[in-house]
Amino acid sequence: MSSVSSLRYGLSLPTKGIYRILVCRPNHRLGNTLLLTPLIAELERSYKGAEIDVISEGDIAREVFSTHFSIKNVFCLPRRGFKHPVTFLRLLLKIRRTRYDLIIDPCIGSGFSRAVTRFLHGTYKLGFGNRAERSGLTHAIPSQVAMQHMAKRPVDLLRSALGQTAPGQDSYPPLDIRLTSIELAHGRQTVAGLLSSPRQHTSEPVVGIFANATGAKRYPMDWWREFIDTFKTLCPAANIIELIPMHANSMLGAEWPAYYSSAIRRMAAVMAGFDLLITADCGVMHLAVASRVPTVGLFCVTDPGVYEPYGPGNRAWKTQGLSAREAACRVVVDNRELLGLPAREAGGEDQLPLVEAVARN
Repeated sequence: MSSVSSLRYGLSLPTKGIYRILVCRPNHRLGNTLLLTPLIAELERSYKGAEIDVISEGDIAREVFSTHFSIKNVFCLPRRGFKHPVTFLRLLLKIRRTRYDLIIDPCIGSGFSRAVTRFLHGTYKLGFGNRAERSGLTHAIPSQVAMQHMAKRPVDLLRSALGQTAPGQDSYPPLDIRLTSIELAHGRQTVAGLLSSPRQHTSEPVVGIFANATGAKRYPMDWWREFIDTFKTLCPAANIIELIPMHANSMLGAEWPAYYSSAIRRMAAVMAGFDLLITADCGVMHLAVASRVPTVGLFCVTDPGVYEPYGPGNRAWKTQGLSAREAACRVVVDNRELLGLPAREAGGEDQLPLVEAVARN
């Protein structure tokens, strides 16, 4: 009898006897891959000693998970697999030879992810499904149990299947690319080299700017220039470093020291050497969070509740209705201590009247 035909709806997943786990997330985007790292951490907590495989698309996942000790195989399906049917099917058949104790489809509404999950062999199959009898899963969890945030949904999925109570907002594992001490040291060295010589040994804050994003999420160059001009007026000691996008062209007119790498982990290591990273909503925003640098995400289109950088030191700002100057002032107010600016004294005159005035409006 197949695992799918022997349905176990309404029963919790076992906490013992799960040793081979497959996470099925066939997607090539950097952000979506990084948003999977909290689920990996939760699996490591729930099934200590288990071996985890991941199905992804393209090559990004190999870099992201290269230092995750619990992960053995990262199966990277070819992008647009229908254009490479032989390679695509050969890899799927290879994966199908392993019978997993648990296969997880962490997506809501992805027909492709569900089809791959159905095709593979697993004793237990877990995913979101509001109609259990047609889900192709042994454990179908209603989508309404999931948090709105994309990184938290898979964690909710697993916790619900294990019969655990709903956690608090602060109990979710963070995004984490797990940079090594060697990578972090190289990142700090690179950042120091980008600063002008007199500033290499000072405590002046280093602020990274990533000014690229897809489609309507991208702010124009003039917007960023006004933002940075205001930011520098309020924080003249701050060192600005631009992170260059994959297409290797500056989005800020090459006006600032800049760092470029097509290697995801090198980019993350350099970001980890910043004091603050400011970016629009994009995959690099999630990479910054996963590198543990305090991150400000600027949202002009998408819902911050779904993609915001969460965790200590991170913040999302909705910029609809704000000028670039106003957005910069609010970012400064939010991070004044990190930026080395004087705190407002209780009952005293604010030492940053421009900033506070804009932030109140």
